[in-house]
Amino acid sequence: MAAEPLRTLIVDDEPLAVERLQILCAQTPGIALVGTATDGEAALRMIEALAPEVVLLDISMPGLDGLGVAKALEAKTARPAIIFCTAFDQFAVAAFDVAAVDYLLKPVVPERLAKAIGRVTEKLRATGDAAVPAPEWLEEFWVPHRSEVIRVSAYDVDRIEAERDYMRLHIGARSFLLHQTITELERRLDPERFIRLHRSAIVRRDFIAKLRHDGLGTWYAVQADGGETRIGRSYLPAAKALIGRG
Repeated sequence: MAAEPLRTLIVDDEPLAVERLQILCAQTPGIALVGTATDGEAALRMIEALAPEVVLLDISMPGLDGLGVAKALEAKTARPAIIFCTAFDQFAVAAFDVAAVDYLLKPVVPERLAKAIGRVTEKLRATGDAAVPAPEWLEEFWVPHRSEVIRVSAYDVDRIEAERDYMRLHIGARSFLLHQTITELERRLDPERFIRLHRSAIVRRDFIAKLRHDGLGTWYAVQADGGETRIGRSYLPAAKALIGRG
């Protein structure tokens, strides 16, 4: 039996953006539009009254913005799934802090909206149609790539290196830049899966093949691809614990 359409609320302060999303929602299977709101305060009132399962939420709005709306919803037991729809890619880091399901760049295209709705449906099915829970640790990144923001699983990332105000995520032969500090990123990553080895480097634990030292007191983590990461002095005890050495 086909799943019931998801009750969906649009929140955007731009009339043309609302109109476009209304048309897309009408053309996308699995969506039942229940209303629209033009600011954050109205959005919270309508969410309370209409109990939507999905909110298509703009970020940049006067007054209470989209991130503020998402944070206000965190304490709710029955929290709707948040899909951000924005013209700006720089909010992607903040978006995964509020456990948004997806992050769509304007102009939203039908294929991306349908994919995002499919992700909500899968999450609701997995949780028995309960509210989509916020994960304890960061499970994915949304990174700018060409003309879109793409989703990258955190557990596919081999290592992370700081480059000035950015983090470079290495995934096999590919890499992506993310505007985030390494301290903030370390706080969100599962310490059972990732380890910080240097003030500018984090490596996935199971990507480390061995440790070696150069005979002069400097240690390196040798990775599965043959690359090496220098281990900072203050991070050395935790690194040695990987191989059972104090």
